[in-house]
Amino acid sequence: MDRRKFLSSLSAASAATIAGAATLTQKADALEEAMDEALNKRRAKPKACYVDGRPARDPNDDRPYLQHYDPLLPEMPKAPQLVDFYNLRFSPQHVLQSARLAKSEGFNEKIITACLLHDIGLNLMNTDHGYWCAQMIAPYVDEEISWAIEKHQALRFFADKDYDYEYPQAYISMFGADYKPEPYIEHAYKEARKHKWYETSRLITVNDLYSFDRDLTVEIDDFVDIMGRNFKQPKEGLGFDGSPVAHMWRTLIWPNNRL
Repeated sequence: MDRRKFLSSLSAASAATIAGAATLTQKADALEEAMDEALNKRRAKPKACYVDGRPARDPNDDRPYLQHYDPLLPEMPKAPQLVDFYNLRFSPQHVLQSARLAKSEGFNEKIITACLLHDIGLNLMNTDHGYWCAQMIAPYVDEEISWAIEKHQALRFFADKDYDYEYPQAYISMFGADYKPEPYIEHAYKEARKHKWYETSRLITVNDLYSFDRDLTVEIDDFVDIMGRNFKQPKEGLGFDGSPVAHMWRTLIWPNNRL
């Protein structure tokens, strides 16, 4: 790293903090903080991936932006499989606990798989996450699973006493007691009610956990066999198989790419 170039690029506040530090230790701490700030400016700070820890800084890397490898994320295999995304990109306890509940209740593998996948669209987008997820997985699962995951987004907001499903109290806390879903959500719900796969989608909401148990850790290894039977893993790896949704998986692999 060109030290003079780096120092000249700092904000006035950061430069003043370094210059005003009374001791060498304080100057070093201020410089470290400024370098963290500079690195974060180079990162898109994606929602797409759960990140933890501090970056391993390369003193010879003075690129204005990071591409491909992001030091805050573990590196993915060249041909990543679904399990790699659970281990290296997702924060998966919610969906793993949902799938565990469905399995313990004796539901079939189609329901368990739907529960295992139903919220991974949140790793790309909060808005319409059911639709994002359904598109992400459509080439690799039975059509009933992707349909059910798309529609669960709407069904969450509507009670169904036949399945002992009540409107989640968590939603009242988050959105207020007077919240009313958008018309397109209500329309999707009414359409789903008449569909032959309604029960599959409804059972996702039944096994959904609106607050998960932080004292329970479920391992993805418990579902590898079910995943293998119900998710068609491309030999080229997710993101590199030329499917219409490969770009979504590449976004999870390299969420910081600018171009």
